[in-house]
Amino acid sequence: MNKSRLAAIDIGTNSIRCIVVEVDQQGRYTILDDEKATVRLGENLAASGSISPAAFARAVDAMSRIRKLIDGLKVTEVEAVATSAVRSASNGNELVSVLTRELGREIRVITGEEEAELVARSVRHNFDMSGKRYMIIDIGGGSVEVMSAVANHVENCSSLELGAVRMTDRFLKSDPVQESEIAKLRRFVRSELKEAFAEKPGSVQTFICSGGTITTLAAMVMNMRHQTYSTAHGLEVLRSEVVHLLAMLERKDIKSLRNVPGLSPDRADIIVAGFVVIDELLKYFGANILLVNERGIREGLIISCMKRLNLLPESTVGRSWKESILDFARSCHFDEPHSRHVAKISLSIFGYLAKEFGLKKNDRRLLESAALLHDVGYFISYNSHHKHSHHLIRHAELFGFSPREREMMALIARYHRKSLPKKKHPEYERLEPKDQQIVARLGGILRLSDGLDRRRSGLVEVVALNRNESNFCIKLLGTEDISVEIFGGNAKKDLFEKAFGGSVIFEM
Repeated sequence: MNKSRLAAIDIGTNSIRCIVVEVDQQGRYTILDDEKATVRLGENLAASGSISPAAFARAVDAMSRIRKLIDGLKVTEVEAVATSAVRSASNGNELVSVLTRELGREIRVITGEEEAELVARSVRHNFDMSGKRYMIIDIGGGSVEVMSAVANHVENCSSLELGAVRMTDRFLKSDPVQESEIAKLRRFVRSELKEAFAEKPGSVQTFICSGGTITTLAAMVMNMRHQTYSTAHGLEVLRSEVVHLLAMLERKDIKSLRNVPGLSPDRADIIVAGFVVIDELLKYFGANILLVNERGIREGLIISCMKRLNLLPESTVGRSWKESILDFARSCHFDEPHSRHVAKISLSIFGYLAKEFGLKKNDRRLLESAALLHDVGYFISYNSHHKHSHHLIRHAELFGFSPREREMMALIARYHRKSLPKKKHPEYERLEPKDQQIVARLGGILRLSDGLDRRRSGLVEVVALNRNESNFCIKLLGTEDISVEIFGGNAKKDLFEKAFGGSVIFEM
């Protein structure tokens, strides 16, 4: 299969980032490299009006390294843009000329509105926001892009000079910062928001945020929650967590900040300003939940490049979570008839139990997804394939699922065979008790359903499930003799019985 290698370079106020991906003909891409150089083009920019000689030199050195990287990886197409610091610096054009020669490709200086559109493309590619009103926020070192949106339509877009580096240089000069400095910064942020959004959009349910400040926030929140997800992409953060972390950070000096778990030392001096901006944005628009988008501008550039090269099929636009699940399952060469039939049995049993046990609509989605993916571990090996399924799912790029949901889905699939959930299983033990219960119940349904398709022939249909004191009587209909399937169900009903507190009896 022909594959193309593309690179996206974002020359920002705080850092220069380069992502290299390999794209196949179906529009799927794999990240090969993700390079970051903290060059601080924005240091003292507000006071001097120009990029300092030291920052200039750091940028040239970083671009030289990036050039060697993309040449070594045989990249064929490069999208490179410069943003806020270069836009506002008196010597910005000079820097772009030097970096263009160093890179050997064109570098475009883009507007704040173009930045916002790139971020919006990334959001549409990663999050299912159909029927919802939300805000898209990208917090950079120099500017903050703020968009109000409904479904896939952006209503309002503003680029505000509220970046973490710019706000630190202008307002937070003490170490540790003073309350009076933070108060001035808050007043300034509020005044900028009022000017840009004099008429607030309607009720905002969620923020979808990107940028270095946001990924740092995500790392700190996961550390605070004792979570070890493979990625923070899609993580839900509450405003209360932002408030609590900010209260802790603003009391510390730079030396202490560099030792805060989850906080990168090279961002310690600008993190307070970044968090103040996040907090004021959430408060101004009345939002309580923040979703983390780890991709942002660079992914927007990759998507733009893929479209230009006709590498992004229309089918990837407006895709659903189920299409994402099936795409991933097919990439693992799963047994589609068997997996679909197990999913059908699972959902049938779920339907009979949902009301009594308070199972929710999203639980149904997790069960269906885990049922479709429960055997993808065969792609690695039959032996311990349930463990391989768990590993593959928790690291998969699945559209529309948060890290918590992906972890739960992976565990539901993992328990379709062999051992039941145990405290010595670290991923299960780290779940909240209510999530452990959901995993055990949904895992029990999936395990039982897999047993009822023992010969992978799709012979069994669940036509009724009745609760009789401590028994669950499951009535089955078969197109032929299903004694093997009943044997399989009896062999794999243990987790169901433990999770729901009753014995399973099969009837025909």
